[in-house]
Amino acid sequence: MTGPFDGGRNGGRRDPDEPDGVRGVPRIPGQRAAPDDLEPPAADVLRRALEGAARAAQAAGESRERKVPDEPEEPEDADGPEEAAEEAGRGAGAVTDGAPDADLAAPREPAHPPDPGEERHMTPPAPGPAEPPPSHSVLKSLLGAWALAACSPEETTHVENHLTECAPCADEALKLRDAVGLLQADRNLDLPPLLRSRVLENCLDRRAARIPVPAWATPYDAETARLDALLRDFGDAEWHAPLQLKWFEKEEPTARRATVAAVIGHLMTVDGLVASALGLDDPLGTSAPQSPTDRTEAFWRTAQPPPTRTIHEPWRDQSHTLIRTVSFAGRGAAELSVSYGEFALPLRDALIDRAFECWIHGWDIAEAVDYPYPPPSGPHLRVMIDLAAQLIPSALAARRRAGLASPARHLVVPGSPGRSLHLEVEGAGGGDWYIALDSPAAVGTAERAVAQVALDDVEFCQLVAGHISPEEAAAGQDGDRDAIRDVLFAAASLSRL
Repeated sequence: MTGPFDGGRNGGRRDPDEPDGVRGVPRIPGQRAAPDDLEPPAADVLRRALEGAARAAQAAGESRERKVPDEPEEPEDADGPEEAAEEAGRGAGAVTDGAPDADLAAPREPAHPPDPGEERHMTPPAPGPAEPPPSHSVLKSLLGAWALAACSPEETTHVENHLTECAPCADEALKLRDAVGLLQADRNLDLPPLLRSRVLENCLDRRAARIPVPAWATPYDAETARLDALLRDFGDAEWHAPLQLKWFEKEEPTARRATVAAVIGHLMTVDGLVASALGLDDPLGTSAPQSPTDRTEAFWRTAQPPPTRTIHEPWRDQSHTLIRTVSFAGRGAAELSVSYGEFALPLRDALIDRAFECWIHGWDIAEAVDYPYPPPSGPHLRVMIDLAAQLIPSALAARRRAGLASPARHLVVPGSPGRSLHLEVEGAGGGDWYIALDSPAAVGTAERAVAQVALDDVEFCQLVAGHISPEEAAAGQDGDRDAIRDVLFAAASLSRL
């Protein structure tokens, strides 16, 4: 094909070396060279073409219009002057004013618009029919990779289109996406501290337990479970981590160095007092002392080698046995007496005391390994504070007999109202208690209150555990200074090893 699409370079003749696949396909003209850059044979052809064009213009006479044929005939000989003039008219453009160089150097538009038939030859071929989507089994096998965002764009499109049509695959895809969410590395894998209680509450709402745990034993059940969850992830280094056990003796704070394993052994030996009261085996044997401090010292002396992580399972098995036994024992078990050597507590109060000590020592262990350990739930914290408030009058009387507290001022008949201190505890486990000051058998009342002390619930428990001194415990004080001091020191004296 000749004309503006091949720039007139071939003069209408086909190159014999041209492949058959490109015959008849219009070509986009290339960049034209300037006349000075042409080789000498090409310059002669151009000169003859210009001379032929001048003679043709003179022979045309006065006619200014020139008719361009739609389909120019193919010249027989491109070397002749007339044929060269026609070639120059199509390829190089008309020559005017004797300035061919300017017209040859400047680009020009095609002589006539392209033929629509030729444009059809230039249009790229239409895409073939789309491939069918993969089968159901293949798409189902891709759900795991899709949930992990590991599919290619084409696979992702096919899977997501399939999920809009297949309900079983859509359900499985949602479950896989939820499972992938648990694999995120930046997410805290520790279970919420209240998860266990929520699960149990939901289970008991659906079907009540055949033999439920008594309400007064639930604080011990909860605190032993929390400490057990903390210990399960410990390695050998954590079991031998050093810590200090703190308590208050007379007027001075006292501390004792121990390890995490030694503290669990201490909890197990003191829990043995409750086991003995229920008729269970005492971990120290039948001839073991009754005082909690003496029992702990005896265990530490006889433990060979020193306690290691192997103490975890015996302690947890013992706590499970205690909960199971009190659950089967019935209502009468709450009043069984548990001897602590110098004093005794009902079984219900003894288990609350054991829950309190389990929480405090769990806190000590968590601090030793730098791990968070929140306080008990509000209801459990309240029963612990209530037990401590009931024991303060007896501790105050013992300190008075030892000459460590101010003398009683107004003795009253047992069961009658006497001088009192208003203990106001704030927080989730808080409340109001009136502590009898002159006799353990007296009744504390608001009408006979001579002083008031306000503390936070956790702060009060730390005072009872001997972890903070009485001087720094009270956030607010009002009234009789001697009564306030006596009650704060009596609360700290409840602590022990």
